[in-house]
Amino acid sequence: MRTQVVVIGAGPAGLLLSYLLRSEGLDVVLLEARSREYVRKRMRAGVCEQPTVELLREIGLGTRLDAEGLRHEGFSLRFDGSDHRVALTELTGKAIMVYGQQEIVKDLIDAHEAKGWPIEFEVSGVSLSGLDTDRPRVDYRDVTGVSQVVDADVVAGCDGFHGISRPAVPAGGLRAFDRQYPFAWLGVLAQTPPSSEELIYAHHERGFALHSMRSPELTRAYLQVAPDEKLADWSDDRIWSELSLRLKTDADFSLHEGPLLDKSITPMRSHVVEPMRYGRLFLAGDAAHIVPPTGAKGMNLAVADIRVLSRALVELLQHNSSELAESYSDTCLKRVWRAEHFSWYMTSMLHVDPDADVFQHRLQLSQLRYTASSRAAATSLAENYVGLPFA
Repeated sequence: MRTQVVVIGAGPAGLLLSYLLRSEGLDVVLLEARSREYVRKRMRAGVCEQPTVELLREIGLGTRLDAEGLRHEGFSLRFDGSDHRVALTELTGKAIMVYGQQEIVKDLIDAHEAKGWPIEFEVSGVSLSGLDTDRPRVDYRDVTGVSQVVDADVVAGCDGFHGISRPAVPAGGLRAFDRQYPFAWLGVLAQTPPSSEELIYAHHERGFALHSMRSPELTRAYLQVAPDEKLADWSDDRIWSELSLRLKTDADFSLHEGPLLDKSITPMRSHVVEPMRYGRLFLAGDAAHIVPPTGAKGMNLAVADIRVLSRALVELLQHNSSELAESYSDTCLKRVWRAEHFSWYMTSMLHVDPDADVFQHRLQLSQLRYTASSRAAATSLAENYVGLPFA
């Protein structure tokens, strides 16, 4: 088989890249290890930056987002027993949209199917070779178990942190920067209306908590837990009790409880590889970088990568110009490191480090109080949170 681009991974990055390239007339083979239903239901992030929202609208994928997404013009920092609102729109003129990553994935899959653009689900045994040549090769077995070989001009690794793309780069081809945090997030999805109209980021002596939502009927919430915590140790009652303690305020606040539809524990780390390219392999999204979820940057960084990469590949494969492809990694990494810093900053300010002393705790409270009282500090936080303009 011969194609121009093989995209590995049908998450938001891979699906968006495939959609953009095919819209420009390029030949694409899109491979995904999981089933169609698994990919459509996989629970992930829920905050879309304004640049992400604008891009989805520009390419004709904003209809359901605008109908069902929840526009938020601010969020609350909760500490010292009270709320301190960060007025995103007042400070920046922009807003965020709460719209689950899995909903964007559904929209992209549906858009592919409406145009007759195939996605190969449930592939296995994917291997990459010839990445340092102008004809990289992808071997895999399709859903029926038949071996397939694809010769391509370019391979795009959009298969996440645990995918096969990044490990396919020979030793020494990439430099990794990594930080692991001494805590994780216990996340739940509850069948109950949200207890607040906006997100709540809570700093509490027992640990961080986040109150979010997915719809007017679904609440999404997170608790800071130890990285070796076991889900079996967290009953529904214990989760609701801990959320109530950490979200409690001196004013009236009622936490709406309901059946828990999903529970998971996610370790937290920061990770970046440089460069985001090796020969004709281009890495994007979680395959190239991971951010702790506190800053709501993961999916949005992937979208930003794909915006740059799609333009670079169109120029390379349709116009024989390599300038954008050569600068792809440098362009993306400027935004990546800004997002890494912001995510680290939010994580450090809001979480309780089990190894920290009272001095560090006082510094956290000082930073929170300054952010809540200084328009300049709040504006800096808001600018990063709503999403910096695309390059």
